[in-house]
Amino acid sequence: MKIGCPKEIKPQEYRVGVTPNAAQEAVARGHEVIIETGAGIGAGFDNDAYIAAGARIVDTAEEVFATADMIVKVKEPQAVERKMLREGQLLFTYLHLAPDPDQTHDLLESGCTAIAYETVTDANGGLPLLAPMSEVAGRLAPQVGSWTLQKANGGRGVLMGGVPGVGPAKVVVIGGGVVGTHAAKIAAGMGADVTILDRSLPRLRYLDDVFGGTFKNQYSTAGATAELIQTADMVIGAVLIPGAAAPKLITRAQLSTMKPGAVLVDVAIDQGGCFETSKATTHADPIYEVDGVMHYCVANMPGAVARTSTIALGNATMPFMLALADKGWKQACQDDPHLLAGLNVHAGQLTYYAVGKALGIDVVSPNVVIKS
Repeated sequence: MKIGCPKEIKPQEYRVGVTPNAAQEAVARGHEVIIETGAGIGAGFDNDAYIAAGARIVDTAEEVFATADMIVKVKEPQAVERKMLREGQLLFTYLHLAPDPDQTHDLLESGCTAIAYETVTDANGGLPLLAPMSEVAGRLAPQVGSWTLQKANGGRGVLMGGVPGVGPAKVVVIGGGVVGTHAAKIAAGMGADVTILDRSLPRLRYLDDVFGGTFKNQYSTAGATAELIQTADMVIGAVLIPGAAAPKLITRAQLSTMKPGAVLVDVAIDQGGCFETSKATTHADPIYEVDGVMHYCVANMPGAVARTSTIALGNATMPFMLALADKGWKQACQDDPHLLAGLNVHAGQLTYYAVGKALGIDVVSPNVVIKS
């Protein structure tokens, strides 16, 4: 199979979909790997690293899309990239379709087959291709939140860990999954007073057993959230419904109950955001203010630490990429129901229920698709 990897063109996106190690593995299995020149520079991989791995370097993204049977990326294809997709081509990347009707319709019109990293599952009910980026984003959230909290950036001017005689910042983390757990660990490690909210009692018991008094936990209700945000210096939104639009957990009306200069960090912004006032921002212009509350809503947070993120993502995606290349997408999905869960689009049909529900589009079962 011809595996193509274009350079990411989303603003300030420095990650790359295929690492030199992954390219070497694919070439060793008899596949051809085509890399757009400079695609890996932002993550610290130059053209020579790919050439040494056996990949072929081409000058333009157009050449990659025109030649490759499978396109492997990091971020969702941008409008100009979607125009280059063709019928029968396989796209393997993050998609986040539920809040993005334009992308969804373009993918359906292209006739391609699209498998989304964020909906591939595992035997434990986890999301193995989302997890590494969730870990990175969770660990980054308190870091970028503490920067936003600085007075020069519009925040309250509160130090996360305080100093002797002055209390620490109060941080509320909404969601106790991968993002929330890593966010709470780092925020607590910075010395903040942290409370994590979740609706799963087994998850809360797990967090209590593992982390003890490192941070507090509380059952998540609308009332509990409303009460806690009134005294919070920082709120980190870390909720996820796989493939679906994120629920809105803080309304605009509630911003008036928060402290002036408090910070909202919305890690769920790729799925539409979990605060009513969230809108996607970039690393070049990451924060904005609404009703006195600062918002950090960068849609590709892990891109800030591109080398770490690229290697972590490549470790997770490589086995699936190789299976798709070795077997073809249909046989690979028949052999692995967890990979089949990643199928979102095929030949003009939507195959992921949560996206269809969010966008009002009819859905065809992926099991029907692979048997057709």
